Amino acid sequence: METFKLLLLVFLILCAISASLIKNPLLSVIVFMSYSLIMSIIWFLLESPDLAITEAAVGAGVSSILFFVTLRKLKALSEAKGGPDEQDQK
Repeated sequence: METFKLLLLVFLILCAISASLIKNPLLSVIVFMSYSLIMSIIWFLLESPDLAITEAAVGAGVSSILFFVTLRKLKALSEAKGGPDEQDQK
C-alpha cells in the first residue's frame, strides 16, 4: 500500500509540472484533470471521503468543463477576428 501511495505522489508531481510546462492548452487541461483525479484518490486514502468527492466533482468535473468551454470560445473568437490560424491556412 505504501508503494501505491508513493506512486500516486510521483504521478501527482509529474502532472503538476507537466500542466504548467505544456504549450498546448487542450493537453494542459487534460493533464490538470488527471491531477485532480489523482488528488481525489489521495484524499480518499487519507480517509477524507468528503474532500475526495468534492475534488473529483469540482476539480476534475466542473473546472475541466469550464476550461474546455473557454478554450472553445477563445478559438471561436480568434477565427471570427481572422486571427493567425485563419491566415496560415490561406
